[in-house]
Amino acid sequence: MAGLAQRLVVIGGDAAGMSAASQARRRRGPDELEIVAFDKGNFVSYSACGIPYYVSGVVDELDRLLVRQPEVFRDNYAIEAKVRHQATEIDLDRGAVLVRDLDAGLDRWEPFDDLVVATGAIPRRPSLPGAHAPGIFGVQTLDDGVALRRYVAENHPARAVIVGGGYVGLEMAEACCALGIETHLVDGGPQPMPTLDPDMGALVARALVEFGTILHMGEEVTAFETSVGGGGVAGVATAGGTIPADLVVLGLGVRPNADLAGAAGLAVGPSGGIAVDRRMRTSHAGVWSAGDCAEKFHRVSGQRVAVALGTHANKEGRVAGINLGGGYATFPGVIGTAATKVGSLEVARTGLNEAQAASAGFVARAVVSESTTRAGYYPGAAPITTKLVVEQGTGRLLGAQIVGRQGAAKRIDALALAVWHAMDVEDLLSVDLSYAPPYSPVWDPVLAAARRAYEH
Repeated sequence: MAGLAQRLVVIGGDAAGMSAASQARRRRGPDELEIVAFDKGNFVSYSACGIPYYVSGVVDELDRLLVRQPEVFRDNYAIEAKVRHQATEIDLDRGAVLVRDLDAGLDRWEPFDDLVVATGAIPRRPSLPGAHAPGIFGVQTLDDGVALRRYVAENHPARAVIVGGGYVGLEMAEACCALGIETHLVDGGPQPMPTLDPDMGALVARALVEFGTILHMGEEVTAFETSVGGGGVAGVATAGGTIPADLVVLGLGVRPNADLAGAAGLAVGPSGGIAVDRRMRTSHAGVWSAGDCAEKFHRVSGQRVAVALGTHANKEGRVAGINLGGGYATFPGVIGTAATKVGSLEVARTGLNEAQAASAGFVARAVVSESTTRAGYYPGAAPITTKLVVEQGTGRLLGAQIVGRQGAAKRIDALALAVWHAMDVEDLLSVDLSYAPPYSPVWDPVLAAARRAYEH
């Protein structure tokens, strides 16, 4: 290494990795710290959450999902961000990463003084016959989204089957329906969105049907059938029969991509994510981890969890980068706040649902409150259902779920703050939220739900 500059290597060029690199650069100049990031894909620093909307055409241009190009990092921040470079091995004793240049087909060892592992998550792919047939897609990276959109444009599929009813499954079902493709959604559970309680999931199921999705709930996939000669996917076999398919999208969730770290000897936690402390340090000095590959602490359950969300990835990368730059920062944990939509129906949740609360050892009760997004007499007022999960005895808010029309989802943020700060429902119902007929009834749905929980 030339001069006295230390060297930071980042594996993974999306939210967590590039946030860490950028924060480290803010605090240490290039004469003090050399920074190089490697990503096996074609892109760095992009919005993965926008992929379903790119596939559907709502976001028409790929460039709109790109936050910064590699040359911007190089020219403006003195960070070398190298795409199509895959890290294949970490040698902790040597202090080096084996990197393959995918275009040149060459391997080389890249030395580091500090290392950030930000390898993200991997879509779950079932170990079933035909699971790797052409026409079956997982959707996690922007490269996945580009490949899926190209496949749709070139093959004009008439029938799509979405396997799994989580966030990605719902968003991809909406995307396929919007493209005019006959869309089936298969899930082994009784309702879509397992992070919601079944009664709230039933509202989502109704919206999926209204949007044009054909549901196959309570059906486990047993195999993927292929065309004659072992070609592309031709159908999805379930206990209820075979659903013809020209396209299959896997929405079975993701797992932390901790394989590289685990093979190197870094500790992997019970959730399957890389074990880190509050400063994002791993079990080995000088090695840090952030993003979907890193294990997280759930502030309500107290458990170690794997939660793949871009919000967490950016924050964790920021924390790692501040510490790498000589500052001090900690990541306080997560509560799993998330939102999505199905057509015009908005869906959001935070904290624990009823089953998760019971699993974490809480004695909890739930209340459901029906309201409207605006004052009932104001044009455009629409239904909103709010569910609160409350600890018995203390009244502490453990979690919340919201399903409703326009103006519903972002109300989860007020409830997330209450969960984050361990507020009870009596405190919550006294919070001074804004009111005007175009935006809320005089008792906002959040306050109405808190009042119902307090009185029952």
